[in-house]
Amino acid sequence: MHRTSEAAPVSVVIPCYRCAHTIGDAVASVAAQAARPAEVLLIDDGSGDDTLQRLQEIAQSHPPGWIKVIALPRNAGPAAARNAGWSRATQPWIAFLDADDTWHPQKLKLQMEALANDPSIALIAHPMNMQPRWAEPPPLNYPAVVQAVPRHLLMLRNAFQTPSIVLRRDLPFRFDETRKRAEDFMLWAQILLSGYRCARINQVLASLHKPPFGASGLSADLKAMYTAAIDVRRSLHRAGLLGWWQWQLVEVLAWVRYLRRRLLTFTRNHSGALPTHHRA
Repeated sequence: MHRTSEAAPVSVVIPCYRCAHTIGDAVASVAAQAARPAEVLLIDDGSGDDTLQRLQEIAQSHPPGWIKVIALPRNAGPAAARNAGWSRATQPWIAFLDADDTWHPQKLKLQMEALANDPSIALIAHPMNMQPRWAEPPPLNYPAVVQAVPRHLLMLRNAFQTPSIVLRRDLPFRFDETRKRAEDFMLWAQILLSGYRCARINQVLASLHKPPFGASGLSADLKAMYTAAIDVRRSLHRAGLLGWWQWQLVEVLAWVRYLRRRLLTFTRNHSGALPTHHRA
């Protein structure tokens, strides 16, 4: 694999909570980038187990200073962990990765090329798939095309998934630490609806290794996720970022999506099968 000689001006932020068994794969996928980022920030979110020790071991196995381990004094949730990394980042661009997901080796290279070609972009994302942890990264589907994301919420959940995001460090927003769910949805919506140019590249450049909803963690409670998203949309409407008619339309579509997810989760739980080529 060809790697660029200069580090990409990117700080990678990875929140870590009791992830000792998966964080190695996540960091390995960052280290394997064709455009290697300038720094990686691993945020231990008050795990209280052997996660912090594992993060320190991983940091020591890479060049000095490339990985910075930050230990939060208590468990505060992924929003606070990501904000802690954001505040300590030194590079003009920030990329987010979850501790149980992995990146395609070409992810940062393709995204940074797109940003260099269009400096007006403030945030760029891409599709993701779901596959077993041992599977090879999905093949690229050239030509790579970058498209601006329309300034509405109708496709936002599909267009912006957190491990796909690269954004400008100087954006005047942060994750809402009072929210335990949908805090990422809230942030992407604020950026998009405030008029910042957002884009999406048509390549699958990251992989989930568990279903994105209904499996475990905070995403396991579908009703709570749905309720949290309702509150986000209500907050956006109150802030003047979401018009009344658009708000109502998105609510209808969200209800349909919620019912579909309930059905998919029921089917998956009763079949015992894990889909291997889900694309988001």
